[in-house]
Amino acid sequence: MTKKQILLNAFNMNCVGHINHGLWTHPRDTSTAYKTLDYWTHLARLLERGLFDGLFLADIVGVYDVYQDSADLTLRESIQLPVNDPLLIVPAMAAATRHLGFGVTVNLTYEAPYLLARRFSTLDHLTQGRVGWNIVTGYLESAARAMGLSGQIAHDERYDRADEFLDVAYQLWEGSWDADAVKADKRARVYADPAAVRRVDHDGKYYRVQGYHLAEPSPQRTPVLYQAGSSGRGLAFAARHAECVFVSSQTKEGLRKLVSELRAAVAREGRDPRDIKFFMGITAVVGRTEREARDKHAEYLRYASPEAGLAHYASSTGIDFSTYAPDEPIRYVKNNAIESAVRSLTVARTDRTVRDLLADMALGGRYPALVGSAAQVADELESWVAETGIDGFNLARTVTPECYEDFIDLVIPELQSRGSYKTAYADGTLREKLFGAGRAALPDVHAGARARTAYA
Repeated sequence: MTKKQILLNAFNMNCVGHINHGLWTHPRDTSTAYKTLDYWTHLARLLERGLFDGLFLADIVGVYDVYQDSADLTLRESIQLPVNDPLLIVPAMAAATRHLGFGVTVNLTYEAPYLLARRFSTLDHLTQGRVGWNIVTGYLESAARAMGLSGQIAHDERYDRADEFLDVAYQLWEGSWDADAVKADKRARVYADPAAVRRVDHDGKYYRVQGYHLAEPSPQRTPVLYQAGSSGRGLAFAARHAECVFVSSQTKEGLRKLVSELRAAVAREGRDPRDIKFFMGITAVVGRTEREARDKHAEYLRYASPEAGLAHYASSTGIDFSTYAPDEPIRYVKNNAIESAVRSLTVARTDRTVRDLLADMALGGRYPALVGSAAQVADELESWVAETGIDGFNLARTVTPECYEDFIDLVIPELQSRGSYKTAYADGTLREKLFGAGRAALPDVHAGARARTAYA
């Protein structure tokens, strides 16, 4: 029986400090060079050497200012601030590689579907079909204020808007141009057949769009669709739209339940439950021996900032942890931050304290940290996949680029020797690499595919 092969994304952000905060101060870390193209093209080539499926680029609009009611610590520790646009670095990385995919986060709440659809079509052309969109609706009050709103749009309404946004985008990507619209016939002086291009007319609750999609059909038309929400409303959105879901859990039991629930919800949408891939966020510190890995982990701990991780988490939950005594239980607060984060912290367990959180964030972040030899880390990766039903991992960086180099040089060969990881890239687009040859387009049962015949 063929073993399930693990999928793998590098989890990164166009900034200095991403998930494991404070490690930018490590003398071997190069993340302060994030402003240069060389930094990103070197990373892209490194990841392609390791046969990574993709580089998953996070993003935020706004700043983390909930902790201490201030952005001071955010600025001192560079907690995702400053942060540059993730889309603009993709073409350079695509030019430096042939196979690596790019999952790019864009907050649709502050975008216009007509223009964002063109940007993703452009990226899909320039990458030859290697782009995905991580769909987020935002959770920061600071972003809402920066974008001219008095406060965050309510949690569930953000997803209602997102559903309509996607409906408009599907019409543009899938319905505006027929597959054979482009003739590029110089002799006949016909680049595109007018009869095969149609105007989108959408008049909805949140969006009004009347116009032709500005880009001709790209290799995938619709980018691969990523999503990370795990609230009730977020899961309903994922069941309808997502092809890849980014999940996080401290326990295998909790993750197995989440994966099972979402696959069932996908089936209720009329989709094949296999048409969705799950990626778990992890951190790995690996050495040639367990002792070497433990020593490296201890070294990293000396530079990490648990308090910076706490400040990041404060904005994720909308709870200012600086107002709590170290051993005071953290209370549930209804707000418009990340609902699943708030509930997992204050409802699933009612005894969590700031001291507990700081201990969890010893490495500056909240993801499970796998520390050990290549064989030990590979054992854990295989165990999470086998016991929870996930498909792969988003590997958060620690000290860059050595964390990726260590993983590629040590863990990847170990997984390959076990038959748990590919030894070569498949041909085709990102969607084909993830789901199989001939799958460049959305499946016919996907909600987006309905736009192909909406105007026929």
